[in-house]
Amino acid sequence: MQWLMRSRVLWGIHTSFHGFHPAPRQLRCQSLSGAGAPSWNDYDRPEEFNFASHVLDYWAQIEKEGKRGPNPAFWWVNSQGDELKWSFREITDLTRCVANVFTQNCGLQEGDKLALILPRVPEWWLVTVGCIRTGIIFMPGTTQLKRKDILYRLQASKAKGIVTTDTLAPEVDSVASECPDLKTKILVSDHSREGWLDLRSLIKSASPDHTCIKSKTMDPMTIFFTSGTTGHPKMAKHNHGLALRSSFPSCRRLMQLKPSDVYWCPSDTGWIMATLGSLVEPWTAGSTIFVHELPRFDPKVLIQTFFKYPITQILAAPSVFRMILQQNVSSLRFPTLEHCCAGGEALLREDFEQWKKQTGLVLHEVYGQSETGICCGVLRGMKVKPGSMGKAIAPFDMQIIDDKGNILPPNTEGNLGIRIKPARPIGVFMYYEGNPEKTAEVECGDFYNTGDRATIDSEGYIWFLGRNDDIINASGYRIGPVEVESALAEHPAVAESAVVGSPHPTRGEVVKAFIVLTPQFMFHNRDQLIKELQEHVKSVTAPYKYPRKVEFVSELPKTVTGKIKRKELWNKEHGLM
Repeated sequence: MQWLMRSRVLWGIHTSFHGFHPAPRQLRCQSLSGAGAPSWNDYDRPEEFNFASHVLDYWAQIEKEGKRGPNPAFWWVNSQGDELKWSFREITDLTRCVANVFTQNCGLQEGDKLALILPRVPEWWLVTVGCIRTGIIFMPGTTQLKRKDILYRLQASKAKGIVTTDTLAPEVDSVASECPDLKTKILVSDHSREGWLDLRSLIKSASPDHTCIKSKTMDPMTIFFTSGTTGHPKMAKHNHGLALRSSFPSCRRLMQLKPSDVYWCPSDTGWIMATLGSLVEPWTAGSTIFVHELPRFDPKVLIQTFFKYPITQILAAPSVFRMILQQNVSSLRFPTLEHCCAGGEALLREDFEQWKKQTGLVLHEVYGQSETGICCGVLRGMKVKPGSMGKAIAPFDMQIIDDKGNILPPNTEGNLGIRIKPARPIGVFMYYEGNPEKTAEVECGDFYNTGDRATIDSEGYIWFLGRNDDIINASGYRIGPVEVESALAEHPAVAESAVVGSPHPTRGEVVKAFIVLTPQFMFHNRDQLIKELQEHVKSVTAPYKYPRKVEFVSELPKTVTGKIKRKELWNKEHGLM
């Protein structure tokens, strides 16, 4: 890590900008907002776009001209007290060095696929942008992947290279012989490993002279592996339009980020939320990206971080806010925090109300998928309807549809769809790589079927009910797990819960709730408590939704970002584990 902190000395970044290319004339002449951020109209479809040259290099030029404030572009910290700050000018030079490493040392070229499995270390940002500069298709993955996961991803994608740490390098080596397309293994570590290229050493000796490719907006940029409920994860392939969409006015209104903002998105680097929320969105606005290494997700560390650093905005999963609320602290009035967005799973009404009560801030819900990025949300300044995911964000036209793609009337439950015909909107994935059958399955008339159940009210607000495959069918009644979890969350005994369908010989399924108790109810009579919770649910929502089965657990299975693995509980309940 020290080599990164000495980067100014190594390259004289502030005094020499080798190979700096100013923003293209057509970009500089476009309408500007804020301190000069490039922008397009919501329905523009420019022939060419590249996030590195059109956005990052633009901000580096603005910075060079003294038109941006003193905030860094990138601010990384860890629990050991290390800090690293980079300007846009430094980011520009470093990512050009990475681009040269890929093309000159690694033998990678435009269109090649690169698996990117790194924790929250600065190299993740450098590699991602280095790929965009060269047209290499980057494929993020969580560091929780195991041998079989890595094997599947390398084989299915035909990846030419992989970037990871010495923790996962042995797993990669154990499957490399089964991956004939894998030519280059790149290590991010303070130690060397036989058969691997040392990224840090190569960057130190690389030139910052590099000319970014002139990518077409519709050229492929990245692949995200979806967390499929059945079978292997699908590969959702996106073009450069995914990054372009963050420059559209409607997207800019979502969080209204400014160059003076210090923005934190603690998502795992393997997910689309990190690519958009911790890279594309804030840098499009010229904001500071704040990163805490967080090798373990510890809510106490999050609270300390809010009090220690001048963070103004955050985007995180609802479970992150819930874990913060569960901590026994005297105050959650964070001194600089102004705006909060929650996405990645359903936001419970109880969490919404408690966060507002304890922090004085409103949680703005956003919704998206690996296939779509953020496609609807509660825009900053918009009327908030607790429990709603907000409205569709242009250029997306979102409707509730039936199984044939017909639009349903307001307040009718159905499939949440995004119109993709006659023209596919900028930001929607291209297709599932190597799987035309699955691509065809999600196309429903003129719409992409998200696989989520929802309703839309007369004002256009979208109300999430659950995944199609999460919906519980009990004696013909369709029950969304989020409805039951929201009801349970209002009871003081419930710290958190997860609701799934449990097999039943006559009803087909019944509602089962896995519940983590709050400390004060830990030693209550369990049978009596179950009856109390059942009656509580009956009193706050339709009685048929109450959990006929209840299991108290010490914790719920979660992803590294704290998202509940509801499918794992479902599999367990159905004897599939």
